[in-house]
Amino acid sequence: MNGSQLWRSGGARSPVDEVNAPAVTCLCFEALSKWHLGEIASCQATMAEGISLAKELNDMHGLAFALAWAAALGQFERNPAEVDRLASDLIELTTRQNFALWLATGEVLRGWSRSVSGNTTEGIAWIEDGIRAYRATGAILYMPYLLALKAEALHLADRNSEALEAIREAEAVGERSAERWWSAELHRLRGVFLTALGADETQIEASFCEAIRIATQQKSILLATRAEATYEEYRRQKASALEGHGFRLPLR
Repeated sequence: MNGSQLWRSGGARSPVDEVNAPAVTCLCFEALSKWHLGEIASCQATMAEGISLAKELNDMHGLAFALAWAAALGQFERNPAEVDRLASDLIELTTRQNFALWLATGEVLRGWSRSVSGNTTEGIAWIEDGIRAYRATGAILYMPYLLALKAEALHLADRNSEALEAIREAEAVGERSAERWWSAELHRLRGVFLTALGADETQIEASFCEAIRIATQQKSILLATRAEATYEEYRRQKASALEGHGFRLPLR
């Protein structure tokens, strides 16, 4: 927020060209922070401002950055139509500008939206192609999140063992890079997939409890709320299962 205010006041001028206009970066991360704090309407307005500013400045790389995070924000909100729209804009822009990293990101996000909309075969293909292209750039810092999207798509295709493997890979990459911003979700998703596989309840409960602990420690109100709700739904369905009913947890 301080960075955004500096930009608006005209008090910051860089002596060199940045990869992205710093104000665009600040607005995107301000929006994402607001999402974690539960300020949804303000979050969406701030992200829209970031996209608008990138266009105004004719900052194509900044626009790719903003579109990618706006699509991720749509994914956080489980809005596949919005994700597909923004991913399409991102793919069109990055293909034209030859921005390999953000093109790959757009492909993964499009794959997630297609999978959630019911076309898991097409969706997984988009995701796997996108992750392959992302790796080819040498990048590592977005990979745990992208692998989490792959895990969700595999789960929707009833490929839960593979979904768990994607989570393990995401955690291993996160250990190497020290990237932690999606760690709570990785543990929550692990609990969902273990439940689908009928794993030991001690493992399942440990996954949900760790997700709640991490989200609370990181002060992500929405991720903590999501983990708590999934854990509560697990306990509710487990009680019903004792009466002979099977159960499956929602991804959200």
